[in-house]
Amino acid sequence: MSLSIQENNATLVPQIIFFEDRNFQGRSHECSSDCADLHSYFNRCNSIKVESGCFVVYERPNYMGHQYFLKRGDYSDNQRMIGINDCIRSCRMIPTYRGNYKLRFYERPEMGGQMMELNDDCPNFNDRFHMSDVNSCNVMEGHWLMYDQPNYRGRVYYLRPGEYRRFSDWGGQGPRVGSLRRITDF
Repeated sequence: MSLSIQENNATLVPQIIFFEDRNFQGRSHECSSDCADLHSYFNRCNSIKVESGCFVVYERPNYMGHQYFLKRGDYSDNQRMIGINDCIRSCRMIPTYRGNYKLRFYERPEMGGQMMELNDDCPNFNDRFHMSDVNSCNVMEGHWLMYDQPNYRGRVYYLRPGEYRRFSDWGGQGPRVGSLRRITDF
């Protein structure tokens, strides 16, 4: 299963709107690209509208802290609907991508040890590869969501193309990988 977003085959500019209060009330800020520090635009965020595209929002500036994947939709109460508190400090727009998907995982930091390759969704990493700890990875193609629990549950981490030389590079608290999903067809 892949995450998909399409709007009548038209290309839309990704757009997310942050609101200080629940139910889309209070001061707001619109964004259509990456923003490393949202603090100057609002003091707190209690509701969000994703008009088009997909975004990852972060609890701290510079894309740090807990990550939350948001696709098109209305989130009238962040705490109740997606489990995020009112402290959103950065966001990253996930670009449209329609190519191949390829990801290499390594058992040790710095791309060392045994290597495993993945080209499609993986609901249970341990069942498929007979291991659950990964210490580095190389996203060669595509954009991915990694979860620390099987069946796309638990903490989520956004992986875009590039090298992640240790689990802390993707924001992980540890090397545990439970499942992975491609982000496709925006």
